[in-house]
Amino acid sequence: MHTKYLTVALAFFLFVACGQQAGLAQHAPTWAGSWRSAQQAACMRDQLPRQTFSGATLRETVHLSIGGSQLRLRLSNLFGQQELALRSVTVARATAGIPGTIEKGSSITVRFHGATKVTLPAGTESASDTIPLPMQALSSLTVTMEIDHAPACATTHGGARATSFLQPGSHANEETIGEAERFAHWYFLSAVDVEADTPQRNIVAFGDSITDGRGATDDANNRWTDVLAQRLAPRGIGVLNLGIGGNCVLHECLGQSGVQRFERDALNAPETETIILFEGINDIGGLDRVAEHTQAEHDALVESLEQAFTQMAAKAHAHGRRIIGGTLTPFLGSDYYHPSERTEQDRLKLNTWIRARSAFDGVIDFDSILSDPLHPGHLSPEVDSGDHLHPSPEGYRRMGEGVSINLLIHDNKTRLQSGEHL
Repeated sequence: MHTKYLTVALAFFLFVACGQQAGLAQHAPTWAGSWRSAQQAACMRDQLPRQTFSGATLRETVHLSIGGSQLRLRLSNLFGQQELALRSVTVARATAGIPGTIEKGSSITVRFHGATKVTLPAGTESASDTIPLPMQALSSLTVTMEIDHAPACATTHGGARATSFLQPGSHANEETIGEAERFAHWYFLSAVDVEADTPQRNIVAFGDSITDGRGATDDANNRWTDVLAQRLAPRGIGVLNLGIGGNCVLHECLGQSGVQRFERDALNAPETETIILFEGINDIGGLDRVAEHTQAEHDALVESLEQAFTQMAAKAHAHGRRIIGGTLTPFLGSDYYHPSERTEQDRLKLNTWIRARSAFDGVIDFDSILSDPLHPGHLSPEVDSGDHLHPSPEGYRRMGEGVSINLLIHDNKTRLQSGEHL
């Protein structure tokens, strides 16, 4: 009799203990990406600050999508040909509305393997130790680097749409950088991850200047990805912007080609579930920019883009990610590409292929969101930044609000049913 009671009691204890362990595992803190930028090389004088990085303090601010109780940074010397040596790195909460100013008392020294100094050899990146600085979703983080010496070719993201500061000397702990050189680029900073007690995940937006935010307002965080981030943050979903202005899918225009950088930029952020692939206008626009090409060459270009998208989708699926295709937006009348009717047919043909979802798990029809119904192939006047290629802030607002949330939060283990898109 006693043995029976002992067996029952032991079974009950094991049941409770296992339930407690399952509960702990279910609510274990997780890391997820909150901010990213795609890296490229800056070697020419017009890509670099006027003054040298060496012996100076660099302060730059990024806008987080999701928040967390702790942070970690990733610094990059990916395109440097010599080492990058940093005397110190600090983080602080940015003061709202005042670029370059940090919240009093919030500055924390960042450590790398326990050390406050860090050296990145040429061609490498480095992740920081955990940083105990709680940050709210949709808040801004300021990162300040005191640089001993930097390579001649810097690793950068040119389209920051945020003001950075560079001043000779050591100024890491100052609340406001004084008389400093200002520019809207990020250097040597590639990622911010956050740790939270509730499950977090992220969406990667992979593209060119329309994802990067050309035509958006500096320091206003009004790209289409920022608008989407505002909608997704309450659900614990971050948005990582991996656009590069002037980027091409098939070959190097500005930055490495889309097919070359896809795995590094789109697939390596923790807790990524879905990738939005929205790129190709520079490939199509660039074909006849200098000289006209034959119809056969235009057909071959569209086919090559379709093949590239198919390969990128296959890589995403192999990594357990869903991938959503974005239709290419109108650009007839563009002063830069001056596209012809043949160029416009390339865009329409590729969009038809994207809408058919030959490679994708879903579609976002950016073309329909921005097109002028009275003048097919043109941006609607109220969303045109003025160059007939890039949207205005109003256009970006419509893009960010036009994305179907249900499309993005769909179970990533289940392919979307036919017709389930925007």
